[in-house]
Amino acid sequence: MKNQILKIVNLAIGVLFINQVLMGLLNDYLPHKLFEVLHGGGGMVFAVLVLLHLMLNWGWVKANFFQKTPETKA
Repeated sequence: MKNQILKIVNLAIGVLFINQVLMGLLNDYLPHKLFEVLHGGGGMVFAVLVLLHLMLNWGWVKANFFQKTPETKA
């Protein structure tokens, strides 16, 4: 179940990342309201999905970044 959710979340993160890049490049060519919705709204959804991604992978994050390093004797 977790892997199925991650597949959807990861795909959505990828699409929203591309959206953010494109909106940044095309902001001069789009109506302001459309830019606001796509860039601002997309950015908020992107941030929420990144947090969800981190929560779903928290075990891996802990194991790789917060593990205690063994003390070495000098």
